[in-house]
Amino acid sequence: MTVSQQTPPTERHVIPARPPRRNGRWSGFTHLLVARMKELKREPEVIFWVFIFPLLLALGLGIAFRNKPADVTSIAIVEGPGADKAMALLESRKSSIRAEVVDQSLALQGFRLGKYDLVVEPDTNGGFRYHYDPSRPESVLSRVEVDDALQTAAGRTDALPTTAVTSTEPGSRYIDFLIPGLLGMNLMNSGMWGIGFALVDMRQRKLLKRFVATPMRRSDFLLALTSSRLVLMIIEVALLLGFGVLVFHMRVLGSILTIVLLGAIGAVAFGGLGLLTASRAQKIESVSGLINLVMMPMWIFSGVFFSYERFPAIVHPFIRALPLTALNDALRATILQGASLASQSGRLLVLVLWGGVSFVLALRWFRWT
Repeated sequence: MTVSQQTPPTERHVIPARPPRRNGRWSGFTHLLVARMKELKREPEVIFWVFIFPLLLALGLGIAFRNKPADVTSIAIVEGPGADKAMALLESRKSSIRAEVVDQSLALQGFRLGKYDLVVEPDTNGGFRYHYDPSRPESVLSRVEVDDALQTAAGRTDALPTTAVTSTEPGSRYIDFLIPGLLGMNLMNSGMWGIGFALVDMRQRKLLKRFVATPMRRSDFLLALTSSRLVLMIIEVALLLGFGVLVFHMRVLGSILTIVLLGAIGAVAFGGLGLLTASRAQKIESVSGLINLVMMPMWIFSGVFFSYERFPAIVHPFIRALPLTALNDALRATILQGASLASQSGRLLVLVLWGGVSFVLALRWFRWT
């Protein structure tokens, strides 16, 4: 008889069954978020448009508007009596004026074609007549510079002593204004296109119908799509700011944590707008038109490439109410001036309202089939 046979049935050790594992409240959201990130990894074009394209744009515009030596003013002096006098007066002044004596017809033709910024024609009474174009800034500046050089060389003395100090310090250059604007624009583009395009694509392939048949919360699905932009946002901020610092010696005065938090709020806000634009669209062409309709005013008015202060003051309150304007202003204030997150409360409120209202409306109007 074996030992097991001698042991009474009541004394055998019974292993209790494990209770069934229950998923937590955010388990579905986590799985959906991870799935969305895996989908993004399989789309190589995302790498270019989200990460590489903004760097190329910053490089091109930074080179185009880089700090460079003063431009040389090219002028033509009409041949005739008094031309030698004008040339001698200009040569006596060490300035950035390049002058040559040519025939009147050639001088006017060269001016019309942009070869010359200004034409100086000697007058019969010993003075000079200027031919310039008031619609061309370089022509207006050339007139002022040449007139000042001729008058000073002829013996004019200034009534008041003046001095000029040039400043090209980091923070006051165009590239310093541009980088925060490009960062905000990229967050808008990736949020709108990355979510809106993906949703309509899934709707066309009938994937949304399969998702809605599963025991998932619809809010978790939409929130996971919006939150997927946060991971990309961190990489975007690091790449674009790092590029500005390393290549153009940009000076970041604000806290990196504040910049990341601003980027996160902006990414979620534009993710909500992307959800709302794609909530009813059935075709890629439809959502493309809607996204462009929403983004185009912000491209123009929100101060990405130039300050919106150029527009009439009466429209400034409407421009500041746009989410991209609020994000760009907050990023510039933090990066260039070192502003704290608490001082950005008004701009943060604009972003939160746009993102929150868009998400609630998208959840209510969303079409799953």
